Amino acid sequence: MAFRWLDMDNFPRRAHFEYFSSLAYPYVGTTANVDITDALKRVKGEKLPFFLTVCYCAARAANNVPELRQRIREGRIVEFDQCRVSHTVALEDETFCYCTLENEPDLAAYLEAGRKAQEEAKGRASIEEDLDESLEKFFVSSLPWLSYSSLIQPVPSPADSNPRITFGRYFSQEGRILLPVTLLCNHALVDGRHIAAFYHGMEQELAAVAAGSEEKHE
Repeated sequence: MAFRWLDMDNFPRRAHFEYFSSLAYPYVGTTANVDITDALKRVKGEKLPFFLTVCYCAARAANNVPELRQRIREGRIVEFDQCRVSHTVALEDETFCYCTLENEPDLAAYLEAGRKAQEEAKGRASIEEDLDESLEKFFVSSLPWLSYSSLIQPVPSPADSNPRITFGRYFSQEGRILLPVTLLCNHALVDGRHIAAFYHGMEQELAAVAAGSEEKHE
């Protein structure tokens, strides 16, 4: 994946980058309920795969926030042009494997490629990933058995800089259908405003899916 090195001498968050990079646990994150009511109607009406549809929206929203495409490499920051998704896929033995999804131009292409990638991943049934090849990815998982209000995720030591996105079980509240969505990021790269931008972007992507206009949505 193409990337560029940021100019650290003129990086406006350099002091923040250095401070949070020095911490044992530099992560920041939140869980928010995202309204999927209208998008879910289309998913059910057209029998679209729910997880892949939501993953499509989350990936597009995350890619539209430059800070979520940034990674720490050799003590500096690189910014990727686009980032792919590495997500968990459930296996018959109640474990899971990892599956990489390519960025496709529209929902239909994403769903078709996603189904194929998931079947191939099940055949490999592996959680092994090359660290260099996974640098640009968003790590996505789901907890479809539970609606939750917070989530503690395992993270490596030393810390990595891949954003982690998790979906819970959707639920009904005051006539709307809400989906718990967790975003965990490295605070050396990401602040609260960037996290909020992701959630706002995801709402826009879901609205475009609901309207059937996702192919034209930027």
